[in-house]
Amino acid sequence: MSQHHVVIGAGPVGRHVAALLAERGERVTVATRSGRDTGLDGVDHLALDASDADALTRAAEGAAVLYNCANPGNYTQWEATWPPLAAALLTAAERTGAVYAITGNLYPYGPVAGPMRESLPDAATDHKGVLRAKLWADALAAQLAGRVRAVEVRASDYVGPGIGENGHITRVLPAALQGKAVSMVGRTDLPHTFTDVLDVARTLVAAAADEGAHGRTWMVPSNPARSQAQALTEMLAAAGKPPVTVRRLPAGLFWTMGLVSPMMREIGQMTYQWTAPYVVDDSESRARFGIEPTPWDEVCRRTVAGVAA
Repeated sequence: MSQHHVVIGAGPVGRHVAALLAERGERVTVATRSGRDTGLDGVDHLALDASDADALTRAAEGAAVLYNCANPGNYTQWEATWPPLAAALLTAAERTGAVYAITGNLYPYGPVAGPMRESLPDAATDHKGVLRAKLWADALAAQLAGRVRAVEVRASDYVGPGIGENGHITRVLPAALQGKAVSMVGRTDLPHTFTDVLDVARTLVAAAADEGAHGRTWMVPSNPARSQAQALTEMLAAAGKPPVTVRRLPAGLFWTMGLVSPMMREIGQMTYQWTAPYVVDDSESRARFGIEPTPWDEVCRRTVAGVAA
């Protein structure tokens, strides 16, 4: 018997989650502010302000899972948009009994020495990392109090279709496909984990369905780390294109620009991700869910196809 699943957000993760569930024959509702149609067969769409706890509760009534796939895009607006949105999602999950499945990221860890794994503390000091850590801490506290069933999956920088300007590789890929030189943040020769957005969705759905997985975070299975320059070159090879010149944008440049640009200041706080190895240890989640990452050559083809579409 099919269950009802409510997906908040129609970005790359939300679309992939909805598609996976619909393919399984589940009833799926994707809620966004505009209610725009994702074009996915068998998926319903709802115009909804997800920060309105009462409206969200009505939408999620009877749902098996409430998926937080929202992504307020502008860093400078996070302090205003995330707290009420997360509070409404948590309230709706508590009121309806739906599992609360959260799409997370690695920001809560802050700078680390060595691979990132679930056992590391959330020790970020920049305000975006602190904010994301608090959102999970609030959900975990509700879980420990017996008020909700919550789980969060965390992924590194996305690749795959639909990422566009929000991805460090996909941001420069269109120009690179035209043979143009590109600029990338920080060191372009250091190992960095990239995660296929499809694998984010696969892990989120699996974690939501596994009662024993609730009450903690999980890393999304990802391919072996590779440098920015290597990842870009392999994407180009998948399209039959030669390598291009990759220039480096020094991390200090963003701090300097941040003196006059709030957005550059926000980006500057995250440049630690590109000045040292940034690698995920996903062994626990692979063992728990039996998920292996999408093969890298397929990831490259999917990413290129998404840019060309």
